[in-house]
Amino acid sequence: MSSRPIIVVGSGIAGLWTALHAAPAPVLMLTSGAFGRQSATEWAQGGIAAALGEDDDPGQHAADTVAAGAGLVDAAVARRLATGSVDQVRALERLGVGFEHHEDGRWALSREAAHSRARVARVGGDRAGTAIINALISAVERADHVTVREHASVLGLVPAAGGGCAGVVVDAGGGRCEKLSARATVLATGGLGGLYALTTNPPGNQGQGLAWATRLGAVVRDAEFVQFHPTAIDIGRNPAPLATEALRGEGAVLIDRRGKRFMPALHPDAELAPRDVVARAVHRQVQSGAGAYLDAREAVGAAFPETFQAVFRACMAAGIDPRREPIPVAPAAHYHMGGIAADLDGSTGIRGLFAVGEVSCTGAHGANRLASNSLAEALVMGARAGQVLANATDQALRSAEPGRSVALPRESLDRLRSAMNAHAGVERDENGLVRLLDVIEDLERKDGLSDALVAARLIALAALKRRESRGAHFRTDYPEPAAEARSSRLTLEDAASARTERTTGSERS
Repeated sequence: MSSRPIIVVGSGIAGLWTALHAAPAPVLMLTSGAFGRQSATEWAQGGIAAALGEDDDPGQHAADTVAAGAGLVDAAVARRLATGSVDQVRALERLGVGFEHHEDGRWALSREAAHSRARVARVGGDRAGTAIINALISAVERADHVTVREHASVLGLVPAAGGGCAGVVVDAGGGRCEKLSARATVLATGGLGGLYALTTNPPGNQGQGLAWATRLGAVVRDAEFVQFHPTAIDIGRNPAPLATEALRGEGAVLIDRRGKRFMPALHPDAELAPRDVVARAVHRQVQSGAGAYLDAREAVGAAFPETFQAVFRACMAAGIDPRREPIPVAPAAHYHMGGIAADLDGSTGIRGLFAVGEVSCTGAHGANRLASNSLAEALVMGARAGQVLANATDQALRSAEPGRSVALPRESLDRLRSAMNAHAGVERDENGLVRLLDVIEDLERKDGLSDALVAARLIALAALKRRESRGAHFRTDYPEPAAEARSSRLTLEDAASARTERTTGSERS
């Protein structure tokens, strides 16, 4: 067996689960900060969707996934996801994750938006992410085949001569770069919420993995579909803490500043409508000045400190007592349904390159991810990718010189984030998206081609091309869905061609 490792970039649930399942192949995990402590997984509150209830089955879970995805979910992928998530949750429990059960041993499950059943396995009400990460970190630390390199700033991928990925480039300090050779490279870099002025994600998540993969020719699927969590706690913090959807599953309601509910008039499922519907309603409430608040006084009340500890702590730190007063909320960029086009085993079509978790797009989420399916997908993908990699033969790839990306200065990043929020947010239109592309091109001329600008351009271009409203992508100038649901697919070459066309058109006018 070759000594060249499998390199996994990222230490959230998808990367950790992949590394564990790749045994006995040697794995090198690279994380930009402290091990496991800068991932969106740790911040996850709700839990993992899996058909564990007596009144449920994977077929129903898959059907709910397809329905939520507004015509763009791959039904076969949804079935594999729903079937696999049951085994993966049980595997996590065997690893020591303390999922909740009733006294008689039945699973204690939450119901979240667009689910027809209570099927979200939870830990301590809203502490699933922390519990999962802690258990996985412990397991990786005990695993002889995994080496972890902390504070490793990955700058990009090493192209293989003749096509493919030969490894990664990391910052070696003092302006130097170090090339790390790999038998296979796994991107588990998370999403791109950090491109937005208000997000629930770690701010460093700016679509870097997306940009790296496109430089090697990867296809990006459904880039325009960014999910906004409707109930980020609106207390002036960024990243914004979440008021988990499980609160609405317990009966919490959305009200305006006068105390009147606004969701029952908009959707038959009211507060448990699909996330895109609730996010638009909350967005419009905030924009109109009517305000949006999550009222859990009756649904949770005095039990808050025990049942929803993370939400309770965040509220109290801001001077809000959710036992006695409603919680101010606003939509925030939360999850990217789009990503590097990949199979459920992480294969990207680029030799030597895999993508797992949020950085990928398998067709499981479509235009609107079903609540708590993200961790389920990360587990299923991680297990499948790890098993493929464990049995893969090592092929020596000659490396070529990697391209260089520049970091975006803070002032420019702030400008980009504001423009993304304004023009590629909960609601979009052609004029706004064109203005966003103008901002991106101005920043490219000023600062060079950064990973953040590549990712932002892909979102803006895909959103501009999709002249309809579907799921999380809502165009005020095209408010109805098109007759046929189609996924979008873009490459870096497509983005460059579109820029040339815009520039040429501008020069002619």
